[in-house]
Amino acid sequence: MATEPSSPLVSAAWLAEQLDDADLRVFDTTVHIRSDGEGGVEIATAVDLWNEGHIPGSGRLDLVGEVSDPDAKLWFTPPAAADLAAAFAAAGIGEGTRVVLYDSRFNMWATRAWWLLRSIGFDNAFVLDGGMKAWTAGGNAVSTDPAPIHPPGRLVAHPRPAIFTDSDGVQAAIAGHSTCVINSLSPENHNGTDAGYGKPGHVPGAVNVPAAGLVDPETQCYRPLEDLRAEFEGVGATSGPIITYCGGGIAATSDAFILHLLGHEDVTVYDGSLRDWIDQDLPLEV
Repeated sequence: MATEPSSPLVSAAWLAEQLDDADLRVFDTTVHIRSDGEGGVEIATAVDLWNEGHIPGSGRLDLVGEVSDPDAKLWFTPPAAADLAAAFAAAGIGEGTRVVLYDSRFNMWATRAWWLLRSIGFDNAFVLDGGMKAWTAGGNAVSTDPAPIHPPGRLVAHPRPAIFTDSDGVQAAIAGHSTCVINSLSPENHNGTDAGYGKPGHVPGAVNVPAAGLVDPETQCYRPLEDLRAEFEGVGATSGPIITYCGGGIAATSDAFILHLLGHEDVTVYDGSLRDWIDQDLPLEV
């Protein structure tokens, strides 16, 4: 029997109780980002992990192809709101459905999908805390069955344009001195010792709350919210507008998701993030 959780973050135990509900749609959102062996980078939906074993009744949500603009210069750029809604609807998401999103990498792919759904006004979506690791750790069944085929959903976009921002928005925020800009990448990226995106440093004035550090390294579940509140408050994310960024707008959604859970209403993700910033040769601090 369907029960509504008290927040967008749900446990494996909660999901196990809901798994047979007809209105439920469960999706693995994991993406591989890895070397292509020739000095470049390959991105691909993690079909191999899903084939090895997935939550029973779950399908795959393709963040690389299905819900990204194939003609955009930067990876994972979302299409126009109506096209994004149509892509989600084709997967069976729409009015009268509940959606649970999970992944195999500290929740950031699931929060990316959650943030995209929120950007078009769909709020009946949830992130599985700890993803596939938490599911198996709870002793729950794992399936290798084919993905279910859901009837298309009815999903009309009600865009929330403030969900995302661009480099102009970030520069305006820096100039205004009233926005907390948070780098969700590693401390090494922030201090400039890791120039993995082609140029060392962080957006001027940004502070650092790594998305990978939001979770317990053993369980992959988020750390207690009060601990995370203290961490964000420690870097100045107390009130007022907040912008999160990372390398390409993925890990930044994990920080943004937690800030949403903590009650922050004015949180924006810089889509494109460092890849866009560096591509425009904008300044970085080391």
